[in-house]
Amino acid sequence: MRRLLLASVCALAACTAQPDLEAERAAILTADSAWLAAVAARDIDSALGFWTTDGQVIGPGGPAVVGRDALRAMLAQTFAAPQSSVTWSTTDVVVSANGDMAYSLGSNLLVMPDSAGHLDSLRGQAVVVWRKGSDGRWRVAIDVSTPAPAPAPAPLRGSARPD
Repeated sequence: MRRLLLASVCALAACTAQPDLEAERAAILTADSAWLAAVAARDIDSALGFWTTDGQVIGPGGPAVVGRDALRAMLAQTFAAPQSSVTWSTTDVVVSANGDMAYSLGSNLLVMPDSAGHLDSLRGQAVVVWRKGSDGRWRVAIDVSTPAPAPAPAPLRGSARPD
């Protein structure tokens, strides 16, 4: 009897459906595109819906923005400046083996007016941690951005070659 129970448990574990990681990756890319569209449209409620309730944004030089109320205030401030814009490009998505967590990598561009009204651009690189909710939707738990490295200088032309 004990063997039968053990065999049943092993068979049940083996039959547990494994997530389709490529389908999850595609779902994250779809959510990422819809999130970008909501930000481009300056739709605070829609953009906010792409974060978990405890979501965080960690950017360069400032404190973390944590939770729905703080995220809403951040979006309102960003969208209030008419010349401001936020864009990004996701280059890679890696989904955990059990299919409920993932991270994405990419680059971004934030354009905001400075105190004198001149537009200031900050190019960045980002890591976004995604969490799949009980409703099956992927949402951002943590969005971390840091300035992108400066471009490499162009090689000098016409410089003397050593003999």
